[in-house]
Amino acid sequence: MSQLFLTTARLLRTQGRRSAFLRALSSEAADTGSREHIDGLVKKDKVVVFMKGVPEQPMCGFSNAVVQIFRMHGVDNYSAYNVLEDENLRQGIKDYSSWPTIPQVFLSGEFVGGCDILLQMHQNGDLVEELQKVGIRSALLDKQPDSDKDKQ
Repeated sequence: MSQLFLTTARLLRTQGRRSAFLRALSSEAADTGSREHIDGLVKKDKVVVFMKGVPEQPMCGFSNAVVQIFRMHGVDNYSAYNVLEDENLRQGIKDYSSWPTIPQVFLSGEFVGGCDILLQMHQNGDLVEELQKVGIRSALLDKQPDSDKDKQ
């Protein structure tokens, strides 16, 4: 009988530690959606993207479009956070920016917008200027227009 009691006591202690461990993990995960945590992420680097997937493997067309726009501008050194891995972060970033969709782009801690805004800025040339403001030279400034190439 005492062996059964010891085994039961060990099992309860193990389960108690596991429960405490799981509670710690869930409270840490809840922190990822906090305003303070997200504020730290968006201000950590010059360019920050909250997206579905990662730049090497975007998981939606809009996230892929943002990655391709940055690639065209030669912006390859930016922080990207995969919201598909963390539901708290996914909801937290939407609350933080008051923007309902993903991806979301931040330049020097300031919210720029989503894919549609970034695409519009790329098309009208504003993205080149905004990148310059944060100390990034767009690779598009170094390319010659096709008409100039034909004249040479």
